[in-house]
Amino acid sequence: MRKRLGILVAMLFYYSGLVGLFRRHMQRMGKRLIILNYHHADTSNLRSHFAYLSRHYRVMHLEDALHALYATQQNMPVDRRTIAVITFDDGYRDNYTHAFALARELQVPITIFLIPGYVESGTHFWWHESCRLLRYTRVNEVTLDGYTYHLTVPEEKQQLAQLIDGRLRYAGSVAERELFLKHIRAQLNVSPDPMVHELEHMPLSWEEILTMQQSGLVSFGSHTMHHPVLACLDNADDLRYELEASRQALQQRLGTAVSTFAYPIGKEAHVSHAAVRAVGDAGYSWAVTAMPGFNTPASHPLLLRRVLAEERRHWSVVAAELCGIWSYLSPFWKFLLGE
Repeated sequence: MRKRLGILVAMLFYYSGLVGLFRRHMQRMGKRLIILNYHHADTSNLRSHFAYLSRHYRVMHLEDALHALYATQQNMPVDRRTIAVITFDDGYRDNYTHAFALARELQVPITIFLIPGYVESGTHFWWHESCRLLRYTRVNEVTLDGYTYHLTVPEEKQQLAQLIDGRLRYAGSVAERELFLKHIRAQLNVSPDPMVHELEHMPLSWEEILTMQQSGLVSFGSHTMHHPVLACLDNADDLRYELEASRQALQQRLGTAVSTFAYPIGKEAHVSHAAVRAVGDAGYSWAVTAMPGFNTPASHPLLLRRVLAEERRHWSVVAAELCGIWSYLSPFWKFLLGE
């Protein structure tokens, strides 16, 4: 009900002309860069997102957009629309089967942040493992940290899922995380091999990545070597390795310089001052977070903000959020939604 009401409010904003009014107001405010943050690309909504963006915004590759944002010359571009960039984190295979197919059809450029360690191994992304393991476990109980969880009891199964996710998310090193994963997979008797219906949620292959690169429609950035939460890493050497090894692997495979980076998870709690310094030291010129907002020439180049634009959201909600009306009139729609 809330979702439908939210869409109705967003549609009201759009068809009343308010979205267009706010969009034109943003254009008059000077340089603005909107970076959209997607992950998956497996729903029909994405087509309407791409179509809306290409019609109302100047959609560019991330590096091109950043050069335009920070350029010092005052020459007014022919296209006065606000610049927008479509980014995908992690490099799921559906970025190739769905997002790339749409990019070619609609001629819309996209940028994907890759995790070379997962591309090489082809294994499940760690952040899906707690749910996956408990979905396919063949045991009825498991003992972890001295407590026995009875998996036929929904509450205890959920508690175990939260514990597994926490151990993976806040591990002090990739080695610690992978050792725990190996242990819990054995405890739950679940194979690490993907099933057929899971393939769309697995990492891209190098062959798919190179095919996208050759099209000229897809650019790539780094998302670390193995996707640890950088603020949780105990060792400065591990932090440096995750940043440098990823950049080197991508540059070697792609045959081009890699200057953009996306922080794993990317909220304020996950991006430490040490991580920001290390990103710059590793040779990246720009880095994006998952902190909400738009960017201006005054934005910190290693702490760029993005707008969460999940592919399952209705295009009208995305349109309202991108122009700023969603936040400006938030007291109104929150009242309507009973929040």
